Amino acid sequence: QVHLVESGGGLVQAGGSLRLSCAASGSIFVINVMAWYRQAPGKQRELVATITSGSSTNYADSVKGRFTISRDNAKNTVYLQMNSLKPEDTAVYYCNARGWSTRITSFETWGQGTQVTVSS
Repeated sequence: QVHLVESGGGLVQAGGSLRLSCAASGSIFVINVMAWYRQAPGKQRELVATITSGSSTNYADSVKGRFTISRDNAKNTVYLQMNSLKPEDTAVYYCNARGWSTRITSFETWGQGTQVTVSS
């Protein structure tokens, strides 16, 4: 099994910054893609950013230029640096990881979510 533990959420004023972290543990052989999603109240979960094991990144248009995703492969950890935060960034942020376990079976797993609240 592979588990994800997120940290770093909280309350911040508009224009402020937060850094989210997500650490993976368990029977990991390789994590191909790590990603951050978010879900605001009454809305569907949406993709925020992804990063591959080779550090190729992709961002939602709404966060380009403000958010930066990065990862430490040695620590199986992904980060999301969020700058110039807006009230519309308020959501529960979820970490996602896809890869292969040490039993050479594929996996996809989610973190428990961390609340980010941006006040105006």
